[in-house]
Amino acid sequence: MQLRPTSAAKPSSAPPRRNLISDVEGLTVGNADDARLRSGVTVVLCAEPFVAAVDVRGGAPGTRETDLLAPTSLVQHVDAIVLSGGSAFGLESAAGVSAWLAARQRGYAVGPVRVPIVPAAILFDLLNGGDKEWGAEPPYRALGMRACEQARADFALGNAGAGLGAIAGEVKGGLGSASVALDGGIVVAALIAANAVGSPVIPGTRTLWAWAAEQGGEFGNQGPPSAMPDWSKPYGKQGPKPGANTTVGVVATNATLTPAQAQRVALMAQDGIARAVRPAHSPFDGDTLFAVATGRNPRLIEPAELAAIGDAAAACVERSIGRAVYLAEALGDIPAFRTR
Repeated sequence: MQLRPTSAAKPSSAPPRRNLISDVEGLTVGNADDARLRSGVTVVLCAEPFVAAVDVRGGAPGTRETDLLAPTSLVQHVDAIVLSGGSAFGLESAAGVSAWLAARQRGYAVGPVRVPIVPAAILFDLLNGGDKEWGAEPPYRALGMRACEQARADFALGNAGAGLGAIAGEVKGGLGSASVALDGGIVVAALIAANAVGSPVIPGTRTLWAWAAEQGGEFGNQGPPSAMPDWSKPYGKQGPKPGANTTVGVVATNATLTPAQAQRVALMAQDGIARAVRPAHSPFDGDTLFAVATGRNPRLIEPAELAAIGDAAAACVERSIGRAVYLAEALGDIPAFRTR
C-alpha cells in the first residue's frame, strides 16, 4: 500500500547535486549543435518511458505530437522530448530521435512493432546570421540522432544545443537549467531554451527580471535593479519580429503524476516565463513547456503537494531563463548579457 504525503512539499535544505534537470533521477540530456548553422538540438531521455504533458501559451508555436499528450489520449507515456532550433525545419530532429530509439527497440508496443513517442517543440533561429543554405536536406534529423548519442547527466548550458542560436530580446539567449529538492524526496527541475521576443533584462537597467529567484549566485549575484523599469520600451530598441522567437522547455519531477496532474504542472510552470521575460506569451512567441514525471518517487500526490510541485517548477523555469541568458556568450553581432 502506497503512503500519501501528510503535507505540501517544501524546499529541502539539501540542494540537488548538479542544479540541472538531470537531478531528476533517470533523466539525461543530449546536445548537438553546429556553429556554422548557428543552430542545434537538445533531447531529454529517460531510462524508461515517462508521463508527459504540455502547455502552449505563445501565439506562434511549432510542435509535434502535442495532441497525443492530452490526458484523454490512448498513449500515457513518452520516450523522449525534443527541443530544437530551425523553426519548422527543426521538427525533423524528432524523426532522428525516433529512429535512434527504434533501433534500440524502444517505443510504444503495437504487436511486434515499437513506435517511439517523441513530442517536440521548436524555436526560430533562421535569421541569426548562420548558414541556413542546406538545400533539400535540412540537418536536424542528423542533429537529433547525434544529440541522443551525447545524452549525459552533465551537459553544457548557454550556447549549446537548442540554445546555440537563441536570442532573448536584445541579448544572446541560450540553454538554461535549474533544480530544487523538496521535502519527501521530491525533486523538481527545468530545462529551457530561451529565445523570447520579450526582454529578460529590466528595461533601463542591467538587471535580469529573474534576479529575485536566484540561488547560490547562479546568475552572477544580481541583486535588486538600480532603477524602476522603463515601461515605454518593453521590447527594447528593435521591437518585436513576428515569427522569430519562442521559449521552449521541459519541467520535470521524480514524483508519480497522472497525465492530468502533469498538465497542471506544465500550466503552472508557464508563470516562470512570465516572471523572467516581459512581455511573455505574446502573439510573436510560441512559448511551449512540457512537464514530465519519472515516477521514481512512488508516493501518491495530494492536491496541496501538486500545487507545491507546480510552484517549484515555475521557479525553476524562471531560474533556468536567468542562467541561460547569464551563461550565454556573444555570437557574431549578438551581444552577451554579461559583456554588452
